[in-house]
Amino acid sequence: MEFYAGIDAGSTYTKTAIVDNNGAVMCHKIAPTGIDCSITARESFDYLCGELAVSQSDIFVTSTGYGRRMIEIAHQNVTEIKAHAAGGSRKLSGGMEIRTIIDVGGQDSKVIILDEEGETVNFAMNDKCAAGTGRFLEVISRVLQVKVNDLGELSSQAKAPCQISSLCAVFAESEVISLLARKNKRSDIIAGIHRSLARRISSMARKTGVESEVLLTGGGALNSGLAAAFEDELMMDIHVEGNPQLNGAIGAALIGINSNGGAG
Repeated sequence: MEFYAGIDAGSTYTKTAIVDNNGAVMCHKIAPTGIDCSITARESFDYLCGELAVSQSDIFVTSTGYGRRMIEIAHQNVTEIKAHAAGGSRKLSGGMEIRTIIDVGGQDSKVIILDEEGETVNFAMNDKCAAGTGRFLEVISRVLQVKVNDLGELSSQAKAPCQISSLCAVFAESEVISLLARKNKRSDIIAGIHRSLARRISSMARKTGVESEVLLTGGGALNSGLAAAFEDELMMDIHVEGNPQLNGAIGAALIGINSNGGAG
C-alpha cells in the first residue's frame, strides 16, 4: 500500500487523515459527524481520495472513535486509546518525546500515559459527566453568548477569574448565570470555567501518573485559555501540535501502516 487512512468517528466531528507509507500526512478533513458517522466518513474519504487523485482500493483504512465499528469502508478498527497513543508517539516538532496525552473531546476526555517506547502503560477516561469534556465549553459559550473559538482569547483578558465550584455541568451553568447577574465580566467567568475544567481533568491525570512531556489534543486543544489553565494546574509545559483534533485519525492511519508491514 502507498497510502493509509485513519478515520476518527467522534460524537461531534469525524476526522479523516491520509498518510503515506512513511507516516507523512498528505491530506485531512474534519467534518461534523451528523446523524450517521458512516455516511460522513464515506463522504470525507471520497473527497480526500479525489484530492490525492488515487483509487480508494489503494488505501488501507483504519477506523477509531466511538463510531469506529460503524465505518463500513474500514479494513480494521482500533480503540481510541490505541489510536491516540500512536498519534502522540509519532515524531513531533522539536523532537519531543511525549509521555502524557490529554485529549479533550466533545463527548469525553482521556489521559494516556506512555512509556519510553510509546506504549500505553496506563489510561483513564471520563465519559460520564459533561463537566469534564468539551461539551461543557459549548454549553457555557451559549450561556455567555460567545463563540467557542473566542473563549481562549477572551479568557486572556481576565483580571479576576471567577471561582466555579460546581462539579456538575447543569449546576455550573446555573452558577455562571448567577455570576452574570452579579455583573461579573465574561472574561473572568470564562477564565474560571477553564480553571474548573483543567482542575477536574488534571485530577484524573495525577491519579493516572502524569509525566512530562504533555501533549494536549482534541477540540479542547484549540482553546489557548484551556491550555494555559492546564499549565497552571499541572505546573508543566503543555504542548499543542498543529491540527490537534487529528491526533486519533493520524494514529489510526499509522497503525494501519504497521498492520501491513509498512515503514511506519
